[in-house]
Amino acid sequence: MTATPDPGSAAAVQAVLFDAYGTLFDVYSIGAAAERLFPGFGERLGILWRDKQIEYTRLSSMSGRIRSFRDCTRAGLRFAAKRLSLALDAAAEDELMGSYDRLQPFAENLAVLQALKRLGVRAGILSNGDPDMLEAVVRHAGFADLLDPVLSVEGTGRFKTDPATYALGTAALRLGASEVLFVSSNCWDAIGATWFGYTTLWINRFGLPLDELGAAPTRTGTSLADVLSFFPFSPRSPTP
Repeated sequence: MTATPDPGSAAAVQAVLFDAYGTLFDVYSIGAAAERLFPGFGERLGILWRDKQIEYTRLSSMSGRIRSFRDCTRAGLRFAAKRLSLALDAAAEDELMGSYDRLQPFAENLAVLQALKRLGVRAGILSNGDPDMLEAVVRHAGFADLLDPVLSVEGTGRFKTDPATYALGTAALRLGASEVLFVSSNCWDAIGATWFGYTTLWINRFGLPLDELGAAPTRTGTSLADVLSFFPFSPRSPTP
């Protein structure tokens, strides 16, 4: 794990907020269903779909044209299918959209969430996802008893990285931003949370370069297990 020049800023962390999509849940796990429906195109469809989904959330925020995350997700899927010249009928669309309720968690995540609970550290979600989407994927993964609160940006009229979305976390937890560890596998999200004032951890699973935005997360790791290094006496912390 790497750190910014001020790693001591993590000392006051009292709670954790996780991004959902890409961090707790693998957005590319829909590739198997996509490949079955469109042989030879599953991976490309998954990547383009995700890129357009995020692009549409940003356009929605910037233009003030409020759309739900589900709408942005569906629109991204439809664009991706057209771009790849795939015949996306209603049944295939419904199946792929339904796969968002059943995204697979990364292998280490359950153990990390259980460890946080044993340590008495409150852990929740702060996500672009609609409330019903988040409820479904959290329940499917078996994480419902390990995550509280589960916060959706719905109601702000904005998506990340608007400060109004990050403010939901501090309001719900009644903590200062620096007292909350915000964890995301999306570098732009981790940097947005850093700008807001959160202590941040970027889970860089794929060895990507830092986004060129003039800022860096508090720390960078490669697995959700790196969250535990922020808490004294955790299995990943140095021996006291």
